[in-house]
Amino acid sequence: MEKTHGVRRLGSAAIDLAYVACGRYDAFYEYHLKPWDVAAGTVLIRRAGGRVCDFWGEDNFLFGETYLATNSLIHKEFLTLIKKQFPQKRAPGRP
Repeated sequence: MEKTHGVRRLGSAAIDLAYVACGRYDAFYEYHLKPWDVAAGTVLIRRAGGRVCDFWGEDNFLFGETYLATNSLIHKEFLTLIKKQFPQKRAPGRP
């Protein structure tokens, strides 16, 4: 948001999450994803030592429609940045 320039993505959350797991990306966040978009990537990230949560640091990422994945090194800082951008506890863009 304020700390990055855009990143060209391949259009698939599964590939983006695989890139976090293998170290090509340091973090990934998105909203309005469905469980089938993130289930396998969550396994990859956790097996690689990364962390996943929703935008508020909780485990409701599978059905809560907000998703944050990082390598473990920047998780706390990145979560703080996300919380500043999305302070309300609801899916962004939803009433």
